[in-house]
Amino acid sequence: MQGKKVFKTLDEQIEILKEKGLIIENEELAKEVVLRENYFFLIGYRRIFLKSKTDKTFLPGTTFRELYALFVFDRNIRNIFFKNILVVENNLKSLFSYQLSRQYGVKEKDYLNERNFTSDHSRRRQVRDVIGKMKRQIKVNGHQHSATMHYINKHGYIPMWVLVKVLSFGIISEFYNILKVEDKLSLAEFYHLEIDAFSIFLNMLANYRNVCAHEDILFDNRTQMRILDNVYHVKLNIQNEDEEYIYGKNDLFSLVIILKYMLSEEEFRHLVYEIDYEIALLDGKVDVIPVEKILNRIGFPNNWRQIMDL
Repeated sequence: MQGKKVFKTLDEQIEILKEKGLIIENEELAKEVVLRENYFFLIGYRRIFLKSKTDKTFLPGTTFRELYALFVFDRNIRNIFFKNILVVENNLKSLFSYQLSRQYGVKEKDYLNERNFTSDHSRRRQVRDVIGKMKRQIKVNGHQHSATMHYINKHGYIPMWVLVKVLSFGIISEFYNILKVEDKLSLAEFYHLEIDAFSIFLNMLANYRNVCAHEDILFDNRTQMRILDNVYHVKLNIQNEDEEYIYGKNDLFSLVIILKYMLSEEEFRHLVYEIDYEIALLDGKVDVIPVEKILNRIGFPNNWRQIMDL
């Protein structure tokens, strides 16, 4: 049985870091940072600075400044990705509501009719479950959210272009998976994607949205789901091992690839510029390991910027 965790003072927390070989240049500043940012969250970034998986002491010369620089870098790129995921989320909700309202009508009794979804009998339970989630959102938000209140009070129903405002990205992803094939295709084709690739993109976007929203560690996050091989893996000449690309499958670069498909050219170019700026800042603050090691942990190939012009 593991020992019981006990409270540690700021001085004790700093002492633990020093005992593990971390150089603390300014202890008062370090204590201020630890108090403000949370010791537990901060040390989550230590792994890349450790000697090995078994020797959990810091590489010689590692400073608190470098550890904190990686923490700030992750926060900044998390914010960059999050705002771009929100752009895609809004675009998707607009697209879904337009296509399906045009196809099935504007009242929830019409567009949420079970007949409008997949006829695969093995998925009937899933269809009912997703429709149930959407109806619960109508019930919960109907008289709380200003947009839904307006339509209920004035028209007696909530059109889908209003309902999507209160739906989570996760529900939107589930909703896509229960659509008829022809509806799936019409939505996927907007982004020049096949149905399977688009479905995976939606699931991974929902996953990364949650990571960003909950301020979890992003830079070395790996998803269970993997995007399908695509033209960008080929054009960037990403290394292949055991018939699998080593970057851009379930890492942060896979999110870059997804956003390449789903943002406008101008939006994507701005995303790359912002990420590149944060990498340059990090490179100027971390000396004990090369920035390429951090980029490879992120899943970025050395020529990752080239995706902007492909």
